[in-house]
Amino acid sequence: MLRRTRLQRLERKMAEAENYDDWASLAAEHDEATGMDRWKSRDHTRLYDYDAIRERLDRLRALRVRGDDVGLLYALNEGIHGNMGGMGSAKLQGRAMLGTKKLIESYVDEIVDALEYIADLESDEISEAEKIDFFYRANHCYGRTALMLSGGGTLGMYHLGVVKALYEKGLLPRVISGASAGSVVAGTIGTRTDEELEVFFDIESLTSETHEDAHIMQSMLGDSSSTIEVGSIREIVEHLIPDLTFQQAFEKTGRQISISVAPAELHQTSRLLNSITSPNVYVRSAVMASCAVPGVYPPVVLMAKNVHGEPQPYLPSRKWVDGSISDDLPATRLARLYGTNHTIVSLVNPIVLPFVKRVGEQSRLVSSVARLGLEITREVLDYQRHQLMNYPQYITLNSMVAGLHGLVGQTYSGDINIRAGFHWINPLRYLSFLSEEEMMTLIRDGERSTWPRIRAIEVASKISRTLDHILERYEVSGPIPRAARRRPKAGARKPDVRAA
Repeated sequence: MLRRTRLQRLERKMAEAENYDDWASLAAEHDEATGMDRWKSRDHTRLYDYDAIRERLDRLRALRVRGDDVGLLYALNEGIHGNMGGMGSAKLQGRAMLGTKKLIESYVDEIVDALEYIADLESDEISEAEKIDFFYRANHCYGRTALMLSGGGTLGMYHLGVVKALYEKGLLPRVISGASAGSVVAGTIGTRTDEELEVFFDIESLTSETHEDAHIMQSMLGDSSSTIEVGSIREIVEHLIPDLTFQQAFEKTGRQISISVAPAELHQTSRLLNSITSPNVYVRSAVMASCAVPGVYPPVVLMAKNVHGEPQPYLPSRKWVDGSISDDLPATRLARLYGTNHTIVSLVNPIVLPFVKRVGEQSRLVSSVARLGLEITREVLDYQRHQLMNYPQYITLNSMVAGLHGLVGQTYSGDINIRAGFHWINPLRYLSFLSEEEMMTLIRDGERSTWPRIRAIEVASKISRTLDHILERYEVSGPIPRAARRRPKAGARKPDVRAA
């Protein structure tokens, strides 16, 4: 009884924590009280191949202690994997309140130490060209992390809390996608430098009259019973997002932002707009299109900068709508464009959130039944969609069915999922103005939902962040030998060594 009371007290304090450090201290105390500290200290569990990880950890340590630089580089060349022996399993990350197996964290730390040791090494046995070639290959093979922000109307303010929590711990990925409400946050973050983000995330003065961004947030406040008009959305977007193209935004911030848009017409395909696929498109224009909820806001013609530096229509015969309809979380496209193989998802989409949460929390049998029901729904919608194509007079109904098919057919999860857990707001109001209290509560909920994932994100991205920093140092220190270079992806001016 005393133990249960203590745990309840700790959990209540964790829910009320004002910052991550306070939360982490309480979480560590909780792990001690539940015995999870002992679980983290023991290698053994059936959830991963601890023998393989222990053997490789001991080998890397021994090579570095002996000063066998050639052997160490050879061992690193054998492969650096983020999920070696299943160590990236979500089940391992979710057992304790804070962190996972010490063996996994020690292995990641040893890889990082070995990489930095090789980078700083001055040796006649290993040339600079060999080192640079290794780091580029390792960076390409290991991949990077992407943050995907779902749609969700005004509930997208939750994303700001998620981004703020990641940014404050130095864990905000450089590859960020957004759809609908998520596109507003992605566009805001992707057009601001780190120095500008420091000011923007000053929550205490975010709604004060003297704050530079106060008018931005005040424009989102109003009568909670009224729907936000398209003019208000345009004003919010223009205040939040500078008049930059995707290429200009990347050159300014080093962040690779992508915005999902869906076609307003039938027989067209969705687009993922970014500095590679559409470098001259204005970010504002893409965000407005991604926020155009069908039936509520009019579809949008994209705008781009022409060769004379003037704005002009981009694909003028095409109009675009809410990106969450067809590509809310574009993991496959991001992997192809940026080499991402690890994803963080911030999900607030009120249409799918209840279903996704139920599947994740129910038994295996119930989950299987839910998946079967989902597959049947997809097939029925697909059949109806093809039938309605034969009746042009039902184009509005066809568009609605196509939109539902797109929503049902998507995957709404990633490697690390940050799902909104609030129930205080009516989903039917997600296109309405917020009160100041609701806005700040959403931001704080986003932060608090992210804190339990911070350690997992830190461990999962530590190697890729180290490789990026090493390559950035090489680029700053001087030209890279031609033999060590790798051909950049189409549309990229140089390898994005700053992306996390």
